[in-house]
Amino acid sequence: MTPGIRPLIAGNWKMHGTTRMAGKLAEAVREGAPGLNADLLICPAFPHIAMAAALLLGSRVAVGAQDCHAAAQGAHTGDVAAPMLREAGATFVILGHSERRANHGETDAAVLAKTEAALAAGLIPIVCVGETEAERLAGLAETVVERQLQGSIPYGFVTAGGVVAYEPVWAIGTGRTPTEADIAGMHAAMRRALTDRFGPSARTTRLLYGGSVKPGNAAAILALDDVDGALVGGASLVAEDFLGIARAVPG
Repeated sequence: MTPGIRPLIAGNWKMHGTTRMAGKLAEAVREGAPGLNADLLICPAFPHIAMAAALLLGSRVAVGAQDCHAAAQGAHTGDVAAPMLREAGATFVILGHSERRANHGETDAAVLAKTEAALAAGLIPIVCVGETEAERLAGLAETVVERQLQGSIPYGFVTAGGVVAYEPVWAIGTGRTPTEADIAGMHAAMRRALTDRFGPSARTTRLLYGGSVKPGNAAAILALDDVDGALVGGASLVAEDFLGIARAVPG
């Protein structure tokens, strides 16, 4: 962990859940939140954001979205604008997740535009970066991630409390994780890159790790320097697993 930074444990529910399941899961997370040494965030699918926000109003759990459009409004069938998300009760939004980059062809430029839209709407962006297995094996992991940071993050991001999530693409949903040394090395490289660009204020930017995080490995990962929380996928769909990861945050 980085001294002086309150950790963030964020759950990315992806395209899972009925209304009933999402409501029960949100309530279970709310009940387990008091007393934890971390901020909690859940990011349900678009149809469940308003309901989750209502259930969690006044609690210690924030609600976020999994994407937004770069435009504030317009003829963009099937898309959702950042101001709509804010009105529905979201305070965060995940942007540039590897599944969006791979499945929807999102470039760094597209992520940058969405991040600017999120900031304009008063949302806190969580910008995701990460290398493929081929890029890591080729020795290009840090180069790829630093390029994504440069191309996806606008000025104003750090002062607005923006968050960066490092998710090696090959570790998402596979049960595989990088070594602790690899995670620490990448987070240190990201901290250097952000500080070089934005100055000392970037030393308090929260850097999350994501990629097959679960209660069994969370304590070791969250104890690493410059790891300020986790972006959790599959384990966030089970309240006790998600809360177990949050309980692993060092006291």
